Amino acid sequence: MERCPWSDGFEQYRQYHDEEWGVPLRDSRALFELLMLEGAQAGLSWSTILKKRDNYRLAFDHFDPVRIAAFGPEDEARLLADAGIVRNRLKIAGVIKGARAYLAMEAAGTRFSDFVWQFVGGEPLQNRWTALGEVPASTAVSDAMSKALKKAGFTFVGSTICYSFMQAAGLVNDHLVACPRHKAVKAKALATSQSGSVQARKRRVGASSATIAPDESGSA
Repeated sequence: MERCPWSDGFEQYRQYHDEEWGVPLRDSRALFELLMLEGAQAGLSWSTILKKRDNYRLAFDHFDPVRIAAFGPEDEARLLADAGIVRNRLKIAGVIKGARAYLAMEAAGTRFSDFVWQFVGGEPLQNRWTALGEVPASTAVSDAMSKALKKAGFTFVGSTICYSFMQAAGLVNDHLVACPRHKAVKAKALATSQSGSVQARKRRVGASSATIAPDESGSA
């Protein structure tokens, strides 16, 4: 199996590549977890965060936004003392801010999944890269997502982090064309989009003011 070269190194990374990376993710809470973990990797490597993912889930109540939003000084102190996660005060505070921003968005009537997927028109972008050097670190789409997330109250959501999030959550298919997962992920995207596109379009009609117009979304 000719995997994307970045997945070489250790078995957990290869498993993540083969089973998760690039598969369209539409569950709001799962997307929230992924965005928070992507933010945690700022200045680090994804492999570092992946190795700590189970610890993060335990430390942050399985990324339940309601519980995290209620975290206070004692919880922050507990997290700063937790060697199982990245003990960075700003990143820990960023997850708490993110949970509160998530709840505010949903309270205003916008599902987080709809908010995220609007930037690609509700359907994954299918790229056809032949080498890692062709894959961008950010795009006009991730720029727009970053700007909107910051406006909504999220932190550690720069454009590069947003594009990494988009790749992982399947908003873009950035498996190299020689990788068997490129075809598999594309097929998965077609199957899920056919069953959910009508409902998604209906929900997007009532999206919040943070929604961008289609001609502003750009392309990867």
